[in-house]
Amino acid sequence: MPVPDHVYKVASREIYEASQEEGTFVGQPIDLQDGYIHFSTAAQLGETIRLYFAGLKGQVLFAVPVAPFGAAMKWEASRGGELFPDLYAELPMSSVTQMADLDVPADGIVALPEWVK
Repeated sequence: MPVPDHVYKVASREIYEASQEEGTFVGQPIDLQDGYIHFSTAAQLGETIRLYFAGLKGQVLFAVPVAPFGAAMKWEASRGGELFPDLYAELPMSSVTQMADLDVPADGIVALPEWVK
């Protein structure tokens, strides 16, 4: 599997704003529970949003480059054995390259920004 340039994260606006104030990503509840930051590739993002964020308003989608994190970004089997990017390090919010507000309808299907690729 070729490693993408960017990976993507959805977080609540409250967590995103708290992270901006802190300077590092403070983590969604699942990240705190598991001890690493869950990301998705562009190809995985739509299904992640549908499964975990359907019906949630006030979310934020953001992009982070993969290369600066080196070995701290691990590719681990998850849904159906597919490899997902997981970050085992702090995420400086200065690493965020793109951000968009995201209100997810009840069916979980959203039009992703054109920078998701």
